[in-house]
Amino acid sequence: MDFKEYQQLADKTAGGFEEKDREKWTLISALGLCGEAGEVGDYLKKVFGHGHQLDLEKLKKEIGDCVWYCSDLCTKFNLSFDDVAKANIDKLSKRY
Repeated sequence: MDFKEYQQLADKTAGGFEEKDREKWTLISALGLCGEAGEVGDYLKKVFGHGHQLDLEKLKKEIGDCVWYCSDLCTKFNLSFDDVAKANIDKLSKRY
């Protein structure tokens, strides 16, 4: 699966929103991303800081939630997730 297909499928799970509520739903997506990123960090803190056993399936699900919110934000701003990923690699390749 590529990002384009993922973005299309993820959008089907986002539920519709009315244009008048765009700011509200954009904020919800941005805060959702922050929350999910926090869950990834908290989970890894427990693994590396408290000696919990690493469960790669749990980590995959938490990272996947972050990907969903990134995809949703791309969709809300009419950005291609593929283009965003490529732009990030281009930026990193110049830096490193």
